[in-house]
Amino acid sequence: MSSAPPAFHLLSKPTGAVCNLDCKYCFFLSKEMLYPGSRFRMADELLESYIQQLLEAHRVPEVVVAWQGGEPTLMGLDFFKRSIEYVQKYKRPDQRVTHTIQTNGTKLDDEWCAFFKENEFLVGLSVDGPREMHDAYRVNKGGQGSFDQVMIGLEALKRHEVDFNILCTVHAANADHPVEVYRFFRDELEADFIQFIPIVERATEQLLPLANQGWAERAGVERPLYTQNGNLVTERSVAAEQYGDFLSAIFDEWVLSDVGEVYVQLFDVTLGSWVGQHNLCIFAPTCGTALALEHNGDLYSCDHYVEPDYLLGNILEERMIDLIASEQQRKFGQDKYDTLPKYCLECDVLFACYGGCPRNRFIETPDGEPGLNYLCAGYKKFFHHVSEPMRFMADELRHDRAPSNVMEYMSLKAAQLQKLFAQAKRNDPCPCGSGLKFKNCHYRRNQVQEG
Repeated sequence: MSSAPPAFHLLSKPTGAVCNLDCKYCFFLSKEMLYPGSRFRMADELLESYIQQLLEAHRVPEVVVAWQGGEPTLMGLDFFKRSIEYVQKYKRPDQRVTHTIQTNGTKLDDEWCAFFKENEFLVGLSVDGPREMHDAYRVNKGGQGSFDQVMIGLEALKRHEVDFNILCTVHAANADHPVEVYRFFRDELEADFIQFIPIVERATEQLLPLANQGWAERAGVERPLYTQNGNLVTERSVAAEQYGDFLSAIFDEWVLSDVGEVYVQLFDVTLGSWVGQHNLCIFAPTCGTALALEHNGDLYSCDHYVEPDYLLGNILEERMIDLIASEQQRKFGQDKYDTLPKYCLECDVLFACYGGCPRNRFIETPDGEPGLNYLCAGYKKFFHHVSEPMRFMADELRHDRAPSNVMEYMSLKAAQLQKLFAQAKRNDPCPCGSGLKFKNCHYRRNQVQEG
């Protein structure tokens, strides 16, 4: 079909929303309510059809088979062994198939990790930082923290030399500790690829008290279904500027010592924007090529829109590629740009942001226009903060030089700033260029650090 994209990304959820953890911020747990009475297990007939259609639909050599949940490892290892067999059965001679799985890590052992290594899986491991930060919200069905179980799983991954990355959600419990979180991943977990995902749980005024209790099923309490409605957020959600500060602090650490050694997804994507490439849906002008497949074959417009209004159809009843090429899905992706408020269209960092993910566009602009991203203030703060080193790295790329040269450049600049700080008086403008007085900017920060 000519109107279909040549490639797309599809997250398959073989257990639906079912998980062995009860992470308090995981709104996807509530999606069980969409399928009352379901066993929440992908049938073998659907597994085969999914793999066949996925491979047939791609018109590029590289295809990613991506698994998520819920917790996908609850399907058992045999399920994934069959998925490999179906890939071998249906892939074309010119296709290269890679496999990814996002897991909470609590079920991983030597058998799982030997399989991952043999089949070259990239494993995404969910960790929210050191024990106290991780266990604040990532708890099991009994309400106990999952940190120790996850670390056992990580050790198994390392024993078998499985490629892994860390997916860290940013929320009220860890957002004020950016450098501690980053150093924990880099130095203690020895991760060289890290993703940061902001927790933004929308709620209406009526739903907020229930939402603040979490999305898991509770005896005697009516369980809320999470949908993209409301302009309030839960107490677990990260604040907008708090998220910008979190990213900026980690960037300052990374840009002095880790460029080319540790890959932070958002930093790579941001550099891409500075050279005119848009490699992540939330910061691209349009979206619509990152979809979600439920355990029964229902295909949804996006992983964040698994709700009735965004159901495209079922791949056992209609061809996957026809659903992806449908007018409904085309409009879903185009609306990302077409619904931007004037405030965004006139913004100096539009090229890096494009309004962010539509699911978070639920506040008003300063002049009262709806559709502004809840995280706008944080994104602006971050993109302005990194502008100079991003321009430097973009220029290095254009001249076929290593972006890692930015480390020397920024180190020299930092040394020069330190000399200026030493000479500045409390009421002078801060030498960093913030526009604040020195006593309200880097002087205060230095006092806090020394204290």
